[in-house]
Amino acid sequence: MMNCKRFAELDKTELYELLRLRQEVFVIEQDCNYLDLDRIDYEAYHLYETDQNKNVLSYARLYKDGSESHIGRVLTPASQRRKGYGITLMKAAIEQCRAIYGSQDITISAQEYLLAFYSSFGFVAEGERYYEDNLPHFKMRLQFS
Repeated sequence: MMNCKRFAELDKTELYELLRLRQEVFVIEQDCNYLDLDRIDYEAYHLYETDQNKNVLSYARLYKDGSESHIGRVLTPASQRRKGYGITLMKAAIEQCRAIYGSQDITISAQEYLLAFYSSFGFVAEGERYYEDNLPHFKMRLQFS
C-alpha cells in the first residue's frame, strides 16, 4: 500500500520506522556521518509503500523550495531491492509532486551510480559532478514547462 502523509499525520510508529530506515541506508550502509534530521521533514510529504504487515518497502521525501519541487531521501531497504519497489516509488513520487505542487520542475540530488535509473523517468543531469557526504552526485531535473 502506498502512503503519502505530512509529518504531523505520521503516527509515532510510522515516523520511527521511516527514520530508522533512513539511518540504516544513508548512515550505516553508505557509511556517511551526516545530520539526516534537517527540519525539512516538518514541511515535507513522506511517501512510502508498505506490505500487508506494515513493513516499509520504499520511501521518498517530497518538498518544495522556491520554484522547484524535490524528491529526496529515496530508498529501498536492502532486503527489498531488485523487486520493482523503486520503480513504483518513483512513478508515485512524480505523480504526487505534480498533484501537490503543480507543473513545477522536479529536482533530485542523484548518486552517480543511479543516473540511468533516474534518467528512465525523464530526469536529465545538470551541471558537474559534486560530492555530498563523500559520494558523487549530480543534480537532475524533470522538466514540465
